[in-house]
Amino acid sequence: MSATVFHLEMLDRDSFEPVAMPAGWTMSVVHPAQPSLNLRFYRDVGGHWNWTDRLAWSDELWRDYVNREALRTWVGRLDGEAVGYFELEAQESGNVEIAIFGLLPNFIGRGLGAVLLSAAIEAAWAIPGTRRVWVHTCTDDHEHALANYQKRGFRLFQTDASPPK
Repeated sequence: MSATVFHLEMLDRDSFEPVAMPAGWTMSVVHPAQPSLNLRFYRDVGGHWNWTDRLAWSDELWRDYVNREALRTWVGRLDGEAVGYFELEAQESGNVEIAIFGLLPNFIGRGLGAVLLSAAIEAAWAIPGTRRVWVHTCTDDHEHALANYQKRGFRLFQTDASPPK
């Protein structure tokens, strides 16, 4: 079964429509990089959405991936408890990709997707030289994912079909 992939971008920080951060909300960048943390979040967050691409990665691949200068991993917490994470990848020409984004299953349906996404966008625009923030989602992700991105100010720039799984 194939999915439709939506590519979205934000070309101007003024387009950003954040939500208020709830009491007890904190964000932290993972430093130094921790490949096992990225793997755990990828598995725990992505398991619900059939993320499988990276599950076969070796420890060495995870280490090489997360230790790149261009990549930063962030963890969102509510009252000290991890609720989700995102990876930001700084790319050429001032592009920053929200490469991975998601909530742990216990926190889905509580409005925290908009909170975590607002934090991700804020962190992306805070990277010096950022001119464009972009992300992709698909019809296999949460049913409100596309709407959440668009409510935060992202605009669709490409739609395509992914290969069948």
